[in-house]
Amino acid sequence: MQVSVETTSGLGRRMTVGVPADKIDNAVETKIVETAKRVRIDGFRPGKVPVREVRRRYGKAIREEVIGEIVSNSFYEAMNQQALNPAGYPSIERTKDQPGEDFEFVATFEVYPQVSVQGLSSISVSRPVADITEADIDTMIQRLREQRATFTDVERPAQNGDQLIIDFVGTKDGEAFQGGSAENSKLVLGSGSMIPGFEDGLLGATKGEERVLALTFPADYHAEELKGQAVQFAVTVKAVQEKQLPEVNEEFIKLFSPKESSMENFRVEIRQNMERELKNAVKTRVKKQVMDGVLEQNSVDAPKALVDSEIDRQRRQMVQQFGGGANFDFRTLPAELFEQQATRAVKLALLLGELIKDRQIKADATRVRAAIEEMAQPYENPAQVVSWYYENEQVLQQVEAMVLEDQVVDVILEQAQLVDESMSYEEAVRPANQDQADD
Repeated sequence: MQVSVETTSGLGRRMTVGVPADKIDNAVETKIVETAKRVRIDGFRPGKVPVREVRRRYGKAIREEVIGEIVSNSFYEAMNQQALNPAGYPSIERTKDQPGEDFEFVATFEVYPQVSVQGLSSISVSRPVADITEADIDTMIQRLREQRATFTDVERPAQNGDQLIIDFVGTKDGEAFQGGSAENSKLVLGSGSMIPGFEDGLLGATKGEERVLALTFPADYHAEELKGQAVQFAVTVKAVQEKQLPEVNEEFIKLFSPKESSMENFRVEIRQNMERELKNAVKTRVKKQVMDGVLEQNSVDAPKALVDSEIDRQRRQMVQQFGGGANFDFRTLPAELFEQQATRAVKLALLLGELIKDRQIKADATRVRAAIEEMAQPYENPAQVVSWYYENEQVLQQVEAMVLEDQVVDVILEQAQLVDESMSYEEAVRPANQDQADD
């Protein structure tokens, strides 16, 4: 077997493989003889079909099958011979393919990059440190009350916090535009659910009143045809409703905690839930900073084949998350929507994989058990949930991968510049990207 390899790009390789004609011919003849022993053809007894008849009927198909096997075996044999580590499947092109002559094919593929993780001591991480106060618990209870709020009709002018039942028709240059009209629509004033000016324009409105709002769509509005456009909304107020918050009593407590009835125990349970949320929020913030730091300190090329595979994985995940259904083709989602995040994921996988291999890190069974027990805690029968995790290999592997990643983060934090930052509970649990947006 003749093998030559050339570099076409940073990770791209073009490998030419030549296979002697006699290797293919011998393999074809062997398979024809084997086929003659088991094939059934009308007019011939089983096992007595002449080889020439098999060659006449099935020779081309058998040769194709043999070549397919030889290409596959030769490719991976050549990989070992050349000490190459392919990333993804190769593109195969037959360049010489005539019976009785030497066979040749060209494989185009990418290889995994050489990875070396450095600069861990230069990574800076700010870890939130927060206490959960009684005031924080009061705020959480108020949010739970808001979730169970009801609205009752009132005969007074509308104010912020009220819910209006409205009909509206939006027009641009006198013509109604798509998506700009609704009937019996519920709108809470001050919620920010409509474009700027819409809700403010209905303050003071009363039941039965009609108003015309002259507004302008934001320049960054999602609908291209409405960006920055001047429009009018004709609004009819059909009802003004005032928000009513439920009383915090035994009935209210049982809505969120069926096993509890006392305020003291309810507050304890709320604190426990908030502690879990705080722990996860801190973990997420720290992990993001660690991952950002690893990428900043280490430059690595991401093989396109791996990025494409990750894009498809994220596409499928989005379809499942939003209930696209089994008949929805995930490939209709534009690849560019996922490319940046997919490239980041592949680069991190390469860097963390190298760190795991270099440090010989394995998922700690005790930490895996603790993680599963923590995830099972909110359920009515935690022990049953724990058993389910250990009985399902796929979900168990997912937990092990999560724990392994946590262990890698711990290894990096041992070398990174870690600083604790005191902040309130609300600041600590706020998503990091929201902090950046607020800044």
